[in-house]
Amino acid sequence: MMSWTRETRLTALKAQIEARILLLDGAMGTMIQRHQLDEAAYRGARFDNYHADVQGNNDLLSLTQPDIIRDIHAAYLEAGSDIVETNTFSSTTIAQADYDMQDLAYELNVEGARLARQACDAMEAADPSRPRYVAGALGPTNRTASLSPEVNDPGYRNVNYDELRDAYAEATRGLIEGGADIILVETIFDTLNAKAAVHAVQDVFDETGITLPLMISGTITDRSGRTLSGQTTEAFWNSLRHVKPFAVGLNCALGADEMRPYAAEIARIADTHVCIYPNAGLPNEFGEYDQLADEMATIVGEFAEAGLVNILGGCCGTTPEHIAAIAKAAGQNKPRAIPQIEAKMRLSGLEPFTLSDDIRFVNVGERTNVTGSAKFRKLITEGDFDSALDVARQQVENGAQIIDVNMDEGMLDSEGAMVRFLNLAATEPDIARVPVMIDSSKWSIIEAGLKCVQGKSVVNSISLKEGEEAFIAQARACQRYGAAVIVMAFDEDGQADTEERKFEICKRSYDILTQQIGFAPEDIIFDPNVFAVATGIEEHNNYAVDFINATGRIRRELPGAHVSGGVSNVSFSFRGNEPVREAMHSAFLYHAIQQGMDMGIVNAGQLTIYEDIEPTLKQAVEDVLLNRRDDATDQLLNVAETYRGQKGQERKVDLSWREERVEQRLMHALVNGIGDYIEEDTEAVRLTVERPLHVIEGPLMDGMNRVGDLFGDGKMFLPQVVKSARVMKRAVAYLEPFMEAEKASAQADGLATSSSKGKVLMATVKGDVHDIGKNIVGVVLQCNNYDVIDMGVMVPAADIIARAIEEKVDIIGLSGLITPSLDEMCHVAAEMQRQGLDIPLLIGGATTSKVHTAVKINPNYQRGQTVYVTDASRAVGVASQLLSETQSDGYKAEILSDYLAMAEAHARSREGAVRVPIAKARDNGFQPTQAHVPVKPSFLGTKVFDDYNLAELRDYIDWTPFFQSWDLHGRYPAILTDKVVGEAATALFEDAQAMLDKMIAEKWLTAKAVIGFWPAARDGDDVVVYEDDTRSSERARLHTIRQQMERKNRRANFALADFIEPIGGAHDYIGGFAVTSGHGEDDVAKKFEAAGDDYSSILSKALADRLAEAFAERMHQRVRTEFWGYAAQENLDNEQLIEEKYQGIRPAPGYPAQPDHTEKQTLFALLDATEAVDITLTESFAMWPGAAVSGLYFSHPESQYFGVGKIARDQVEDYAARKNMSVEECEKWLAPILSYKA
Repeated sequence: MMSWTRETRLTALKAQIEARILLLDGAMGTMIQRHQLDEAAYRGARFDNYHADVQGNNDLLSLTQPDIIRDIHAAYLEAGSDIVETNTFSSTTIAQADYDMQDLAYELNVEGARLARQACDAMEAADPSRPRYVAGALGPTNRTASLSPEVNDPGYRNVNYDELRDAYAEATRGLIEGGADIILVETIFDTLNAKAAVHAVQDVFDETGITLPLMISGTITDRSGRTLSGQTTEAFWNSLRHVKPFAVGLNCALGADEMRPYAAEIARIADTHVCIYPNAGLPNEFGEYDQLADEMATIVGEFAEAGLVNILGGCCGTTPEHIAAIAKAAGQNKPRAIPQIEAKMRLSGLEPFTLSDDIRFVNVGERTNVTGSAKFRKLITEGDFDSALDVARQQVENGAQIIDVNMDEGMLDSEGAMVRFLNLAATEPDIARVPVMIDSSKWSIIEAGLKCVQGKSVVNSISLKEGEEAFIAQARACQRYGAAVIVMAFDEDGQADTEERKFEICKRSYDILTQQIGFAPEDIIFDPNVFAVATGIEEHNNYAVDFINATGRIRRELPGAHVSGGVSNVSFSFRGNEPVREAMHSAFLYHAIQQGMDMGIVNAGQLTIYEDIEPTLKQAVEDVLLNRRDDATDQLLNVAETYRGQKGQERKVDLSWREERVEQRLMHALVNGIGDYIEEDTEAVRLTVERPLHVIEGPLMDGMNRVGDLFGDGKMFLPQVVKSARVMKRAVAYLEPFMEAEKASAQADGLATSSSKGKVLMATVKGDVHDIGKNIVGVVLQCNNYDVIDMGVMVPAADIIARAIEEKVDIIGLSGLITPSLDEMCHVAAEMQRQGLDIPLLIGGATTSKVHTAVKINPNYQRGQTVYVTDASRAVGVASQLLSETQSDGYKAEILSDYLAMAEAHARSREGAVRVPIAKARDNGFQPTQAHVPVKPSFLGTKVFDDYNLAELRDYIDWTPFFQSWDLHGRYPAILTDKVVGEAATALFEDAQAMLDKMIAEKWLTAKAVIGFWPAARDGDDVVVYEDDTRSSERARLHTIRQQMERKNRRANFALADFIEPIGGAHDYIGGFAVTSGHGEDDVAKKFEAAGDDYSSILSKALADRLAEAFAERMHQRVRTEFWGYAAQENLDNEQLIEEKYQGIRPAPGYPAQPDHTEKQTLFALLDATEAVDITLTESFAMWPGAAVSGLYFSHPESQYFGVGKIARDQVEDYAARKNMSVEECEKWLAPILSYKA
């Protein structure tokens, strides 16, 4: 029979948690309350004459009522707990000070651990089949280091980091002495408290030589998804992941149901075990917990079934009965598999910041630095911290992803100023949301700053200047505080000024950090020293070149590390001449970023665009920076002197309808979308009726019902319907003040009852930004008297469901354009099923289909009915049938039967479809029929177009898709004379032309583009992109997917890589682009929406989309004829361009020839698209602004567009290996094209 010891228990822990979900215990306080102990019971004999009341000090019971505490532990162990927490939640000197018992803290921890250990030992003796663990509990204390208890002084703190650290260290020593197997830092509502706690725990591990598993548990305080101190779940994890805990998770504040989305989030991002222990529901009005054991077990059992947890337990309100039920519910499920998380720099403020591949350059805000900003220095020295905070706020608003804070000023108490400023900034969410760079030449100031920030910050800086011993000590401290670190190229011999010295010091530092102390490479940022050039001293001439070249070596030879620098230093010789300095900064950044500089302290508001630098100035600047000629400084000085100190025809309007009765005039206005007289006519009717509501329920609804009838009969079309809605909204807006006045004065029941046909909630799903179609459907439904709640774009499933429940909606409608949205729709449906909803779910959007709805979405939602809606014209009919008292059941049954049959047919078709093995498909790859000599582009690298002429793009618009977006089907221009839709199409086209005139003349939108060309070669189904034309260094790799359908003709199985010459063949090239006409689009649309003009809002978005596509077409034309020049003689009109009569293709990731949206990451990194033209990618790889297009350029004369079609598992496994991605992740992104069920 085995006798367990701490050593054998810990040895067995790994096998235990891999084999099954482990059970934590439940609430200690809830069980103590069952004993109804009075003051005397709390005091016991030992404290009979104590000078203060102690009732409520539950931790004291470990000394005065040890049998009760031991028995509670035993009850949880008998219920199935593998881990019991010590009764030490408040056993710190800080928390015990409330009872004047701070001197008992150590003893409370020792005895608390000893009692739990005794209970576990007894259970192990009775059942030695498995170990039972004691988790030494460290609660959050009753004070917070990130928040002020004084309303009038947000910078005040009633506890500091060092006080917390000392208190937690003493408690940890006691827990270890008492026999704890695990240390648990729990109920974290302030991450700074937790950072002090884990710091103390690690200190004690070092001090005692005993290292125990460390568990961390945060508390999301409400449905905002944030801790009390304001962090999101991911930001919280980024702040604490440096301690590499045995487990991380969430507890308290929320019931299991409310905690579920945050449990899923921590399970997604944490590369360690996950422990979840929620409350027994939410407290009732008496502060008690009513959720029964079986009810809670059902909810958390689903956590286990969904693969979210490794450890489960309960918090407030839970009992041994709850734990027994949870053990039963979770016991049948496997523990969560720990995901492999890609190594990235992951910082945080209140929100997370990940330096991903699509962020090519991080802009560090420099204005909160007293050494770099005279304004900021003046504010700080005068004690005007409120205005200083405004400077920080402006930095964040202007796009700073990190703010650099420096207080190194001789006349300042720099340490005090740093603490005060960071404490104040922590209380300003719009500042605190971004990470902080704590900047000082004095280590004491840096450390003072580190003790003030709850997020994961960056230290600026440490170096080898004072030798290895000091360097290692400071690096270890940064590691313990959980900070990333900037390392200066500075050693015992001084600052590095040559390429060799810069790299030599950085490599030495890197080796010490990574090999001696285990510092994560991705958290190392090197600053190889930016020095001034053009000083007149010959030795300085190569400084910029040395920095740029050293940057390239660092990024290539020191894996994972980043490069930063103080850009303004390079132009110091030209202080006072801002145009020249700005040009120098821009050109320097351009070349440094090409080599891998991915971070910099720079004032983004004072950077000129590289492409916009005047050519003579640019040449002079680059001659200096790149040291291209001996007289470069003199030439730039000469150039610098010149910069020192520096309609269409109007239609005849028929107003004969104005002679009709006012009710008829309203009908005419609504049907024809005329708003010129709507307020006048609405007022005329209002004066004739008893109540203003009667105007709406009478003539206005008569008019809208007529609109609905005409639309249903195909006699009106979407553009006209949306115009009608605009007029209706104006009429209602006019009546609202009268209705509000009536409510206020009458206070009578039933005077404002709604005659709505139903309430519909609509949302574009998380990760997707496209909403034109959704908005049109919403307007159509409103026109037919449905109440519509539009939640906008990028809406998470939890928010959709919570709002649907809150508003008691009758229907939910989901929209999405990009393929990852299909997966998110499946998730929403599954969540609706899990939460017991039975609300009908409508599915629509460009990538959705009836087949996908039937096969993928509908099976996830068996409680309710999912319905695919083809277009807006079908929405009203679907909604009315779903909500009809007489038709609903039959309609749902018909839909369900149809979908089941479709799913079965789809399954049969998959079984019958033949996919050839990927090796065979490759053997049948495309072979050119004619010799092709690739043309070298006119430049390599990227070129940015910052404000492209919209008038030029107008000529390249393809109008056919514009009409299709309004459900008007036909080819332009023939659609304008179509017998059925011609009149509506013509009116819409005229409105579009009028708006386009204003859009261009008044510059509503800004069009931006970046294009690039790179040396490339084919490697199997991948395209290798090289750093330069020497082709010696691989910069990136583009992955393509090959058709696998069985060919019974001579047609090839295409992959895009086929159109690039192979490695070792002729030198080939590939291009890329990202264009947008969407900057300003959202503001324009919102302005129209605020005015109640949905028609103009949707029209403006549709035109922005068309301009983006036109921009892509125009840039491709210029690439072919000008920038790449492989078809310089091309002369095609717009119709031929639309018909793709040109040589070459521009396929986009996420579309048929390469259906994987994740490839946009690589494309955006190559183009530096986010920095260059401010296009960002969502987590589902949609582009924002929505009016944006991106893709690749291929020049091969036989290149062609194709659809990959369905692919087999062997290619997915091969693709996953090539992308260094798990098969499961690949299957998620490629779900629409899989030929098998994943």
